[in-house]
Amino acid sequence: MDAWDDIYVVGDVHGCLRALEHLLDRLDPTADDLVVFVGDLVRKGPDSAGVIDLVRSRPNFVTVRGNNEEKLLRGEKSLDELDDEDLRWIAELPVAIHWDDTLVVHAGVDPRKSIVEHTVDDFENIRELGDGSYEPPFWYDEYEGDRRVFFGHTPLEAPVVRENAVGLDTGCVYGGALTACDPRRDRFVSVTPDRTVQERPSRKFVTPRRTVTAD
Repeated sequence: MDAWDDIYVVGDVHGCLRALEHLLDRLDPTADDLVVFVGDLVRKGPDSAGVIDLVRSRPNFVTVRGNNEEKLLRGEKSLDELDDEDLRWIAELPVAIHWDDTLVVHAGVDPRKSIVEHTVDDFENIRELGDGSYEPPFWYDEYEGDRRVFFGHTPLEAPVVRENAVGLDTGCVYGGALTACDPRRDRFVSVTPDRTVQERPSRKFVTPRRTVTAD
């Protein structure tokens, strides 16, 4: 962390370029700041190509690969607005980024496994732990690992804030907010998009047990 003046971790953008530009205006990162995205830059929103172009244009912007990027690589989904160069760039993205005691992945980690046992699908898709119960726990409610994990993937009414886990997908594409975290200060900054791109049933949003107030 000492290599950067500030570090920001940004939740799922999903092609919402205008919201991302608004958030970056609020954060005002310089070339000496690191901006890390939790993946799912693409799909569902109106301008996936614009989001990719913006992130690719900044050498101090990095991202992990989310499940929606993975769907493009596996041919499960397609986006006409992306060209072969965009897909090659996506294919080279890591599934995890880490520094010091911090880990950034798209969906989370499985507390029942060591990190080295995780598959790409684990990092990109885990949400609830299939323990056979009627309402299985979310992975972050059971996780007690040494690394603090920043993640997206699960649309949240407000950021999840745990000692060892921070959830940042606050449903921008569904009319929620686009949220960033400053890990050094545990400070959250959110912007609200100017429109709802996709309707999502409110029951699909997860309400964390403990919430924070974003600036």
